Amino acid sequence: MRTVTGPTDHVVVVGAGVGGLTCALYLAGAGRRVTVLEREPVPGGRAGLLERAGYRFDTGPTVLTMPELIDRAFAAVGERLADRVELVRLDPAYRAWFPDGSSLDVIADPIRMAAEISEACGPREADGYLRFVEYTRRMWRLQRRDFIDRNLDGPRDLLTVNLLRLIASGGLGRLQPRVDRYLRDPRTRRLFSFQALYAGLAPHRALALYAVIAYLDTVAGVWFPHGGIHAVPRAMADAASEHGVDIRYRTTVERVEVRHGRAIGVRTTDGEHVPADVVVLNPDLPVAYGDLLPAPAPRRIRRLRYSPSCVVLHLGARADRRHLAHHNILFGRTWRRSFDEVITQRRLMSDPSLLLTNPSRTDPTLAPPGRHTYYLLAPVPNVERRDLDWRGGLATRYADELVDVLERRSGAGFGATVETRDIVTPADWLDAGMAAGTPFAASHTLTQTGPMRPSTLHTGLSNVVFVGSGTQPGVGIPMVAISGRLAAARITG
Repeated sequence: MRTVTGPTDHVVVVGAGVGGLTCALYLAGAGRRVTVLEREPVPGGRAGLLERAGYRFDTGPTVLTMPELIDRAFAAVGERLADRVELVRLDPAYRAWFPDGSSLDVIADPIRMAAEISEACGPREADGYLRFVEYTRRMWRLQRRDFIDRNLDGPRDLLTVNLLRLIASGGLGRLQPRVDRYLRDPRTRRLFSFQALYAGLAPHRALALYAVIAYLDTVAGVWFPHGGIHAVPRAMADAASEHGVDIRYRTTVERVEVRHGRAIGVRTTDGEHVPADVVVLNPDLPVAYGDLLPAPAPRRIRRLRYSPSCVVLHLGARADRRHLAHHNILFGRTWRRSFDEVITQRRLMSDPSLLLTNPSRTDPTLAPPGRHTYYLLAPVPNVERRDLDWRGGLATRYADELVDVLERRSGAGFGATVETRDIVTPADWLDAGMAAGTPFAASHTLTQTGPMRPSTLHTGLSNVVFVGSGTQPGVGIPMVAISGRLAAARITG
């Protein structure tokens, strides 16, 4: 593993997202002096907080899996996540709603889930589900140590016995055909393959090795922190500060200063020079190169392919839809066509499948008394599709359409109960510094996976390190937490 050369006593981390904070905790635990510079008034990055008229919304991820990866960062400074944040394991993890009017709870307990599937789809489908669980568990075990939780400097790093096992298990085949080997019911096939969209791909194009996302979601379990997902980075920032990390909010970094081929610190928009032995960059890589680093991005960074984006509606409403779970997947009638529309044709889904989260069902403090918060997410093309004018009237029109879809699928009269509505579009993600206007970063194609994904260590500046969803291992809170550990390992050795 390549590591930072030269002194590493003082590290400046640009960005207090989950990746930057994870890295800071590991570095503080290893005895480094750490300064975190964050342009916003609060920590969290994409896992931010929006407050409106007594309603509180998570602005980024709403699904938390494998909190033990965050806990490892707390342990680096002798702390525990559970001592700072109350975590609730969601049961069910999701509730899926299908066009035929049926529903299916996703329970992160294979025995109970098999019983649920048996009742809804028959015992043969339940048996196939249990075999699929074993397959996803095997995929996770084969990948975690050698290919996910490890810095990879090149394709040769893949040459392990587990690579042969991964190939023999069909990991380099396509995900949807692999799922279809185990499951026959269209409902379960959708339920255990839609997660490919988190990797920026359609299930029929994603590699089967990404069955691990379904494992994390539907087997390892989904958790919710009291106060929302934003409570996690806030607790991380508090722990880091108490263990010597200097976190400075409302501080925007203008550029990384370089001398004789090494970073010597950063300069803020206020003109302050903050010296550093090592600089860790949490922004998306194209943004880091384009805005902060002196040399242009390498060709491979400029040619990255990006995941689809999404439109998110933050809705504060009087409506109490008691049939809903905390997380709900509202499937449309079309399946493969929907993915082709948003990914290949780069247009809005004609019959969208939606994620509807109702966090105040678990934590009533997120809304005023008798009210509820709803987070509605619809996949859409990223801003590489330039004729979708999100800065014009499209945002409002599409939000109205989504509320209409929500009414048809969750119960009439919902729209009339909405008291506050905020719309987040790809244009907003772009303005927030997310490449291609997507919060899901570079897609996980074969050529953007493992050692082919941008490294956590700059190839030219040996004391500049990257962290976050654009680097190894990839997208999602668990992967970003791992990237924070990997980035720290580049510094500490």
